[in-house]
Amino acid sequence: MVLLGSCALARAQVSDTGDLSIELVDPKVLRVCADPRNLPFSNEKGEGFENKLAELFADKLQKKLDYVYFPQATGFVRMTLGAHRCDVIMGFPQGDDLVQATNPYYRTAYALVTRQGGGLEEVSTLEDERLRGRHIGVVAGTPPATNMAANGLMAYAKPYPLMIDTRVDSSVEAMVNDLAAGKIDAGVLWGPMAGFYAKKANPALHVTPLVKETAGPRLVYRIGMGVRPADQNWKRLLNRLIQENQPAINKILLDYGVPLLDEDDHPIDAAAATKSP
Repeated sequence: MVLLGSCALARAQVSDTGDLSIELVDPKVLRVCADPRNLPFSNEKGEGFENKLAELFADKLQKKLDYVYFPQATGFVRMTLGAHRCDVIMGFPQGDDLVQATNPYYRTAYALVTRQGGGLEEVSTLEDERLRGRHIGVVAGTPPATNMAANGLMAYAKPYPLMIDTRVDSSVEAMVNDLAAGKIDAGVLWGPMAGFYAKKANPALHVTPLVKETAGPRLVYRIGMGVRPADQNWKRLLNRLIQENQPAINKILLDYGVPLLDEDDHPIDAAAATKSP
């Protein structure tokens, strides 16, 4: 039965998506481009949610799973996907022209992270007057820095570097540690990072997705997977896997604290996220 299933899957891949041997480094291997130290997304121990998604897809494709690790900083796409060392980046925002994006498999936003009992748990936008004069952490060069500047919050802000070598440093961990220690009053982080580190903190931190901004850029993004522009058959196969496995994908994301949003910017809870479409 296993053999018949494998043959059927192989025939389906060829008939539905064309000859993947032309597009992939090795058609028998799901070869993933990833950062070696970038939780909650990925690490060399396979502990990130993108590692778990890769395991799910490798199982569905009945392929061996392998990684090409490179720090996700300047040159990441060029040295991995662009160099044909691997075939997919498991998480990439739609609209970025460095790669060709699959259909999105989740939607999330930058978020405000605060301490429980710190008086800012009800703040839902960077325009809120309660943030005036507060020390707010932000990763320099990210979109919410523009929103903070538009709302006059940069005078007391604490910036953390964007371009770092994740093998030796973590701006996110530094910000969360400063927040827990009371060195800053709040932090603005990319949603998956905010949810993951807030859940790990003791006591847990409060996370509010920033979906109500009217000044500065929108802070909500759709995330898909990234492939090479020429890899049309491979993209179609990944799109099909995303559609067929969305409940399992959602469960993995929620387990890591990722704040999932529907198309109306409402939070998606576990009950809704794990329902089949």
